[in-house]
Amino acid sequence: METQNFKIASAKSNIDWTGRKVTGAHNGTISVKEGSLTLNNGQLTGGRFTIDTTSINILDITDPATNDQFAGHLASEDFFNSKQYPEAIFVITTSVPKGNGSYHINGDLTIKDLTHPVAFDAQIENAGDAITASGKIVIDRTKYGMKFRSGNFFKDLGDTLIYNEFELQVTITANAVAETALA
Repeated sequence: METQNFKIASAKSNIDWTGRKVTGAHNGTISVKEGSLTLNNGQLTGGRFTIDTTSINILDITDPATNDQFAGHLASEDFFNSKQYPEAIFVITTSVPKGNGSYHINGDLTIKDLTHPVAFDAQIENAGDAITASGKIVIDRTKYGMKFRSGNFFKDLGDTLIYNEFELQVTITANAVAETALA
């Protein structure tokens, strides 16, 4: 069995996030700090990547003061608590090929030292010395202690309610790691 290891190219990888509330949605980006993917005989079999929670950007709010205030709130204890937990980690536990580069991925996502399973479909493009992986992960923020304005925990929120689920559209580029000869 031929095993290939790939190192994630952080500068060529990104995560687009979307959070929704009763009155609309917000979106932005968050950086992939580092990680790796493993292929056996050309099939994705494992991997992990680290998300830099201190890198959260908001794209839909153009007023600088409002944007800074919102970014600060997302970094606060109400949400990611980025000062105490600057990283979130995703680890692939199983990867099931579905054909044509499509996979069903199961993994463990750790945010704020809380780990829960997540599952999603991903598309993998293998160019031999580089691969690109993309998929949409839907996450219930309340499982990670992010209860701010959640209808599960607070009553009578009206139009200030924030939906529990948020989406991460993940796109990862990884380059083959050169195998070193054993001496």
